[in-house]
Amino acid sequence: MATELKEMFNKKFYEHLATQFNKADAGFDTKQFVEAVTNGLESRSLNERLRFTTITLKNHLPADFKEAVQLLNTVIPNTAKGYTSLIFPDYVGQYGVHDFETSMEALTYYTQFGSSEFAIREFLKHDFDKTLEMMKLWAESPNHHIRRLASEGCRPRLPWAMALPELKKNPEPILSLLTILKSDSSEYVRRSVANNLNDIAKDNPQIVIEIATKWKGQSKETDAIIKHACRTLLKQGNIDILKHFGLDSSKVAVANFKIATPKVTIGNALEFSFFVQNNDDKPQTIRLEYAIYYLRQNGQLSKKVFKISERILESNQSLHINRKQSFKIITTRKFYTGQQMLSIIVNGEEKDSLTFELID
Repeated sequence: MATELKEMFNKKFYEHLATQFNKADAGFDTKQFVEAVTNGLESRSLNERLRFTTITLKNHLPADFKEAVQLLNTVIPNTAKGYTSLIFPDYVGQYGVHDFETSMEALTYYTQFGSSEFAIREFLKHDFDKTLEMMKLWAESPNHHIRRLASEGCRPRLPWAMALPELKKNPEPILSLLTILKSDSSEYVRRSVANNLNDIAKDNPQIVIEIATKWKGQSKETDAIIKHACRTLLKQGNIDILKHFGLDSSKVAVANFKIATPKVTIGNALEFSFFVQNNDDKPQTIRLEYAIYYLRQNGQLSKKVFKISERILESNQSLHINRKQSFKIITTRKFYTGQQMLSIIVNGEEKDSLTFELID
């Protein structure tokens, strides 16, 4: 069994962290810190461990914020890069909104070890205009980690982060920032721009459709940003976006759609197959997806779309597809026994559907 992500925050990690703080400040009590931060550790989730570490550090670092940041600055290069390094920007996000300059310098530095994308949202919430101006400066940084922070930190729907309801309602303030970064030399940064636009599309689809039209053909990199940014709209079968990408389903047929496992036991997989054929007299781009209509606790069906592939089919060419969809128990989805539905989607249009039964 794979180790849970939360186990990154374990006693060994905290002992190393405490040692590094003690090296930076001999007055840092390593034993007391480790005892405090590991008390009740097993009962905490990943993000609870992160935040509890921040709170515990507050009780062991200097009360003066600038002094505490100096110690954080000294210690962070000597800790592992990645998720556990988020304790450093989290400290700034929780305790530094009163000292903007010190905090911005710290977040700029810390994002190079993991990311300050969560912490910066505390400042957007506290003083949006001033923080956004700083993020526009970050967008011009020679460091790609900092440029990515400019985009990732202002995503309206950043996963695992506090939402930014103002930007969900009106994303216009961040569009100029995304425009700066759309031709960035780093794919890491461009992918963040695409993810930001995909967030925007969930609440303001017309804005992203307009951007897609405006940016189309500027470069292959920009076209790739738009394609990734519009993935939610494509899954929704948005007519304007389907037209934007030349996806027409009128001359594409689905045949011999079969479910090989009409009764699926929880823990096993749904197996199905079908043929798709281009009946046009010219090649067509074919985007193939399927949707599972999961039975929910209230008896209603909830649709989730999965992509199969996107390819060009020649005139009168057919393609045979076989797929499996796992019903293995996972923490992010609860399955309910009973009749569910599977549909095949071609270029945004549901072409055929069949039911199946999920059983214990």
